[in-house]
Amino acid sequence: MRFNEVGQQLRAYRLESGLRAEEIAARLGVSRAALYRYEKGDVIKLDTIQRLAELLKVSPLSLLGIGVEYYGRPVAYFERVRQIEESADQILELAGSLCYLTTSDLYDTVLAQVFYEVASNVGAERAAATTMAEQVLGLLALRKRLYAERKPNIIYMLSTTRLRALLESGVAPGVNVSARTRLLCREIAIAEVENIARLMEAEPMGLQFGLLNGPEPSGSYVILRARDRASLAVNPFRADTIPGLPVGVAMITGADDAVAAHQRVAEAQWREATRGSVGAARVRALLVETRPIT
Repeated sequence: MRFNEVGQQLRAYRLESGLRAEEIAARLGVSRAALYRYEKGDVIKLDTIQRLAELLKVSPLSLLGIGVEYYGRPVAYFERVRQIEESADQILELAGSLCYLTTSDLYDTVLAQVFYEVASNVGAERAAATTMAEQVLGLLALRKRLYAERKPNIIYMLSTTRLRALLESGVAPGVNVSARTRLLCREIAIAEVENIARLMEAEPMGLQFGLLNGPEPSGSYVILRARDRASLAVNPFRADTIPGLPVGVAMITGADDAVAAHQRVAEAQWREATRGSVGAARVRALLVETRPIT
């Protein structure tokens, strides 16, 4: 067994379960420090894996990294993606609006304001909601720092429909926040889309954006490739997904046939995508079309 990978799966599924580390350790009959050592890659016995799987309500094979992984919590999904990004050399994403890893620090600031404002309005659950918001924001920031250090190649295919929706509603659409925060959400959306246009025009090494043409894809996904493996993540969780809200189930798999099938679709879309200065002009035209009348 690759115990470091078992540890990574364990941490992701612990976050998925919603149980605190001390709760799992107590039920398992070990110290919290021992549980954290397992998560860092210490040797773990098969019978312990079996008991952990029962506690976390997953199959032992899932903890061993065999088969398909499912995540219903953004915090667990973002943690698992962070783990995979640690060794990824190429990130290929289809049908998004914003590429989180290339967003500005101000985007994170506005995101934090939205998350904490939502958390402050949930009454008795405020403390738990705040803790979850901090977890998600911490994981997102860690992913961005890791990207800045490693600079894997990114190919990101933008959906015109989703870009338009982002510009019209702003970050975290449909979330009940103050008028001031909603204005900030729209302003940062405009700023980030303007940045996408600049990046499309500049075409910096290792970062490529393409604007999709033709029928709108039915969903979004990302393929992360490392030297010795590839992972497919079918993801309903955007960076601006409010922590704690059940909005879907993310799936991650390393199955060769699944990765290959999604790769073929992505390659076909990329061949037809509009890139460079022409793509940038289309994005800027979209900015003009959606700019509110004052």
